[in-house]
Amino acid sequence: MLTPLGWGTGIGAVLLYGAGWWLGYPEPAVLGLAGLAAVLGAVLWTLPRPRLEVSREIAPLKVARGEPAVGVLHVTNAGRTGVRGLTAHDSAGSTEVAVDIPRLRPRGRRTVTYRLPTARRGEIPVGPLRLVRADPLHLARRVREYGTPRTLLVRPRTVALALLPSGRAYHLEGPTSDRSPAGTTTFHALREYVVGDEMRHIHWKSSARTGTLMVRQLVDASLPTTTVVLEARPDAWADPDDFELAVDAAASVAAGAAAANFPVRVLTGNGPVAETRGGPDDTEVLLDRLTAVAPAEGPRSLLDAVRRVRAGGSLVVVASGGADLGRIAAVRGRFDRVVVLRVRPREPASAPPGVHLVDFGDLDALAAAWRRLGRSR
Repeated sequence: MLTPLGWGTGIGAVLLYGAGWWLGYPEPAVLGLAGLAAVLGAVLWTLPRPRLEVSREIAPLKVARGEPAVGVLHVTNAGRTGVRGLTAHDSAGSTEVAVDIPRLRPRGRRTVTYRLPTARRGEIPVGPLRLVRADPLHLARRVREYGTPRTLLVRPRTVALALLPSGRAYHLEGPTSDRSPAGTTTFHALREYVVGDEMRHIHWKSSARTGTLMVRQLVDASLPTTTVVLEARPDAWADPDDFELAVDAAASVAAGAAAANFPVRVLTGNGPVAETRGGPDDTEVLLDRLTAVAPAEGPRSLLDAVRRVRAGGSLVVVASGGADLGRIAAVRGRFDRVVVLRVRPREPASAPPGVHLVDFGDLDALAAAWRRLGRSR
């Protein structure tokens, strides 16, 4: 097919030829014929359909924000004639990446690599891959698509954070109150069903008797849960980079607790983001779920989300510099330890009684403050 330049050249050549013939001047007519010949040559150049075997890989498929990810393109010429003028076009989200492919000899194979954008967190659709064959003057081109689109996960950046002591001893014989953290091993009580409970925990006999869905409350008496609440309302984040840092901080806290094989739950005002019970794959699950978190208006405020969380364990609230510390302190009695992480506050603030306050401007500052917090009992 002709490119915009090719169409312009062809139309201009016809006009020149017509003007030269009409006015009796040979020079414009010759230029018009030359332009038409160039357009015809470009069409003939791109007309053959080369036999190509194309495969594309993304390495790796999951990266932290800012880390390198590359596309690896393998192109094999299965035909008997050489192929030149190939350019690969790959889309990564709203960004298009173009890379030239060197001349392919008959039965030849080329491998080229190119960087994919990872500056922004999210699920980045990559593809479809298009191979464009154009003539040297770029008057015509042939485009073919290969393969299927893939997804590159650009996950939050994290820094190593140790698990904070909860400040309360947990008895191995069993739970002693409704504030014991949720688990899978020990039956504690029956309670009414709330959104988010697993259907397999419904106690059908009690539900039929009471007329209300009742679930078995199972607890883990020995492992306190780390609850991470992320402020995600758009009006709380004037700078998108501040929100990205907040997600990085939430991911770091959650990954640190998961690495120690402790239960973790993450939520925003829109509801649960992830909940794990402690295991070797928890960190991957948490980072994958946090990849898709974005600012959004939710049905509940951050404080409402905290109040709906089962009590016990440590509560870590990741908020903007203008967070209402007094309202957060109102729920401190429901948890063994409450920590508020404020992202780049404009002015210092005093921590309410029973609340640990950490102000930070980057992940390195968070790691240093977290180590000091872990040494304080």
